[in-house]
Amino acid sequence: MSMELILGLVTGIIFGVILQKARVVRFEKQIGALLLKDMTIVKFMLSAVAIGMIGILALSDFGLIELSHKSMNVGGVLIGGGLFGIGWAIFGYCPGTAMGAVGEGRWGALFGIFGMLLGAGIYAELYPFFTTNVLAWSDLGKVSISDVTGVPYGLLVIGFLLCLYFLISWCERYFLGLRIREPRQIINIKKKKRNR
Repeated sequence: MSMELILGLVTGIIFGVILQKARVVRFEKQIGALLLKDMTIVKFMLSAVAIGMIGILALSDFGLIELSHKSMNVGGVLIGGGLFGIGWAIFGYCPGTAMGAVGEGRWGALFGIFGMLLGAGIYAELYPFFTTNVLAWSDLGKVSISDVTGVPYGLLVIGFLLCLYFLISWCERYFLGLRIREPRQIINIKKKKRNR
């Protein structure tokens, strides 16, 4: 077994443990996120994106990796993202959490994993058709937000982190009704309860 496979296995196990400890492999958490009633998964996913952004930028700055990404293909993103979202809503798990659910003994998740594998196989068989049709729609090439805006990656990461913080705070306040109270309000509520 090569070192890359060993590292993949180790990081996969660590990721699975983190998914399980964060309780994001629970079906009710998945549905709560899709209905905007539970922000646990949203926080988990966006935190992972933020950590990944910082890590990749740091590795790039130290010269350990070279930044590279896939071509921006509008047709592929819209159709693929739509299918992913529909599958997640019907199944109640995304690919990573489905594997975690099986690891917890939730055997119903195996049906969804089978569907994912079947879908991947169909895509592989129809790939020549997709390259001349769907993947040919609005292929913008290897562009990034930094290329389009001219803003350096570091500033984009900082901006993303600030937007992430305010987005999560706003979602918790307005979708979940979790208004953040001032300390004085909390003290007054406790005093009123004592007086009763």
